[in-house]
Amino acid sequence: MYKNILVPLDLSSRAEAILPHVEELARCSDARVIFLHVLTQKAQVLDMTGNQIELEIQLYSERRMRAENYLLQRVTLWRAKGIHCEYRVIDGHPVESIIEIADEVNADLIALASHGRSGLASVVYGSVATGLLHRINQPILVIKSVEKPTERKETAKQEAVSSPS
Repeated sequence: MYKNILVPLDLSSRAEAILPHVEELARCSDARVIFLHVLTQKAQVLDMTGNQIELEIQLYSERRMRAENYLLQRVTLWRAKGIHCEYRVIDGHPVESIIEIADEVNADLIALASHGRSGLASVVYGSVATGLLHRINQPILVIKSVEKPTERKETAKQEAVSSPS
């Protein structure tokens, strides 16, 4: 049925809600799973000469390392279960990057969890699932993940810290 399943993950526990579904599909069809994390570009901070400030470079390196470690852990666990998998961490805009990698790896299914934002949050943060639905030819499996009350507080803190001032 499926040979290559692309699984975009944003490193949140909500995104992981798709994993049990993908695991079952991969087992049933002996599919290869490709975990993907897209590092979105933050606004660059430049010094007086137009060079990127060292702190910005360090923060980017830390974000990339965190993503690499996170996905490597998933790959290690899944390979121990006998599932063929790999991971990629790339820079870019989530929707365009997912489409690009889906074509590159010949994904015949893209599986992701939707954070279920609506209203203003959907407009401000965008919806990767919606963006993909409008632009991709491959089948997409989308599940709505449910946020636990304790996660709401943590999400609000993270969004407050990461939103530009």
